[in-house]
Amino acid sequence: MTIAVPAQPDRRVRGFDLSAPVLYAFAAVLLLLIVLPLSWLFIYSLTDQKGALTLANFARLFTESAFLDPLITTFIIASVSAVACCAVAAPMGWLVARTDLPYSGVIRALVTASFVTPPFLGAIAWELLAAPNSGLLNKLFRFVTGAEQDVYLFNIYSLPGVIFVISCYTFPYVFVLVANSLDRTPGELEDASSILGGGRWYTARRVTIPLVLPALLAGALVAFLQAMTLFGSPAILALPAGFHTMTTKIWSLFQYPPKPELAAAASLPLLVLTIILLRAEHLILGRRGYSIVGGKYGAPRLIPLGGMRWPALALCLTVLLLPVFLPYAALLNAAFSPIATTLVTPSNATLHNIEFVLFELSAFKLTLRNTVILGTATATAGTLLALVIAYVTARRAVTGWRFLGFLATAPIAIPGIVLGVGLFLSYTRPPFILYGTLWILLIAFVTIALPSAYQQLQAAFRTIHPELEDASRILGATRLQSLRQITAPLLRTGVIATWCFVFVGVMRELSAAIILFTSETKVVSVLIYDLNESGDLGAISVIGLAMLIITFAVVITINRIPGFGQTRFRT
Repeated sequence: MTIAVPAQPDRRVRGFDLSAPVLYAFAAVLLLLIVLPLSWLFIYSLTDQKGALTLANFARLFTESAFLDPLITTFIIASVSAVACCAVAAPMGWLVARTDLPYSGVIRALVTASFVTPPFLGAIAWELLAAPNSGLLNKLFRFVTGAEQDVYLFNIYSLPGVIFVISCYTFPYVFVLVANSLDRTPGELEDASSILGGGRWYTARRVTIPLVLPALLAGALVAFLQAMTLFGSPAILALPAGFHTMTTKIWSLFQYPPKPELAAAASLPLLVLTIILLRAEHLILGRRGYSIVGGKYGAPRLIPLGGMRWPALALCLTVLLLPVFLPYAALLNAAFSPIATTLVTPSNATLHNIEFVLFELSAFKLTLRNTVILGTATATAGTLLALVIAYVTARRAVTGWRFLGFLATAPIAIPGIVLGVGLFLSYTRPPFILYGTLWILLIAFVTIALPSAYQQLQAAFRTIHPELEDASRILGATRLQSLRQITAPLLRTGVIATWCFVFVGVMRELSAAIILFTSETKVVSVLIYDLNESGDLGAISVIGLAMLIITFAVVITINRIPGFGQTRFRT
């Protein structure tokens, strides 16, 4: 008996398979994005102004008070902010995740609102509220108490003021980690403790807290890291107070006369400390203290608050006054007030600030155009690069895929201002002279956005079984054809979410842009910083509110896409 064997498709008729060269080309681009700026950073830190090798830059860094003081100040700000964030966010996370707190979903949404608010915009809002002489809260205090003009209740231009504002926009990181950890804690573990005679607080102390402690410690490290690497808030609040942090000191070294070798040397401690903290966070989260045997587990049991439900809600809303309600109200007031720090009333309300921004502030149109171009290009290029690298690492498509995965997540360890210094040193000389063009900002924004985009898409790849691609390749498709025709359509919601996530990130990026911009490549975040320097708070409020409206519109739109499922913005 003769058995007919189906003819196998001849892949040669499809031409040369470009999959491997294209994938390796993407790998080369990734290598160039990260290795080149870091290489020049190290080279400049070890050379003097004449190009000779020296360790004098580091000697100055650790011996002169002009550098030691910002280093110590940065450590104090980061440490106190981390402790404050944990003290506020951990109880709020527990109330939202493990109790019958009313409107817990609203609380989560408001925390997300504080998360997406650019910290530099929050700092400007608190200038409107708590500047010693003109702040609205200090004016209210003097009006109520009859105090003299030079008496004030709050002074935002101080070390405690900087710590307060940074904490307001850093605590969401701790809240999300703690709340998510509590959400995932199986209720059976606490039930077992109760069955064995453990009371509610004994169970919390011996079961719940140990389970959530790794997430709390990781949140503290993330808060420390964020506070340490921020530029906008310290620049707006610390410089008028007469002191520097490391990020503002690095920025000042690029003012005339520029000292790039000292800026490079000052950047390396931030880089090294960031790497150490991220490694510590990975080790902490990698040692989660329980595993589930037997499949699905029950949802956490909500603890009834009884008569404390409404006071607990009031406490959460009071906390959210600081990063959300009061700052947004101050911006809205300044946008329609003739004087930014004067309370708007129906009799003095004006549209002058809006008209000024739209019709008289010529820089706004330029910066808005640059921001839209960079946001669109960064989101497209960053998502494409992350998609290909995530595919390579998820499917182990090329040799060295582990190294590519490491490179894709490595930029998370590079503070924005450090990356800006490295890119400035890399692209102000041949063969790539990009300084003064939008290209250098595009490179910076893509590099900054790559880790989060890669992690989101890699998680999405895990939901798609490789057998679908294997079937396509058996029928003669190349890797690139399988990726384009099979995998990418299945990932469309994840790709759209990543694109929007990157676009929103470009809107709020300041740390790298402040080093790399020129008069023709200025973006909205830099324009806001410049307007703050000139004291035009009304125009800032209009632009800031427009930024917030665009940001929230994008977030709401992406979360309303049909079939979006679990691929949502991760805060």
